Amino acid sequence: MSNDDVPAEKDRQQAEAGREKAEDIREDAEQDRGDAERVREFAEAARAAAEDARSAAETARQAAVEAVRATAETLQATLEHMKVVEEMRRTLREIRDINKLGSN
Repeated sequence: MSNDDVPAEKDRQQAEAGREKAEDIREDAEQDRGDAERVREFAEAARAAAEDARSAAETARQAAVEAVRATAETLQATLEHMKVVEEMRRTLREIRDINKLGSN
């Protein structure tokens, strides 16, 4: 091997080492892109899940409001029925009192 061949071999080895380093950098960059894509997909899934949860919470809130409204309506109807029953009791007491007075 001549003296001229040694620097050429050294240059070739350095070039090969540079190519390997560049390949390692490309592989790392590809890995980073893949990781970033997985993070983006995870973030999108989390966003969709949060939106679903928000929608479910809104549906539950509306159901609770409707349940409270229905309860209020039921209580109002019950109060009206109680008023009718009380009026019927008064009427029956009056009839009973009138019958007691008439039998004397």
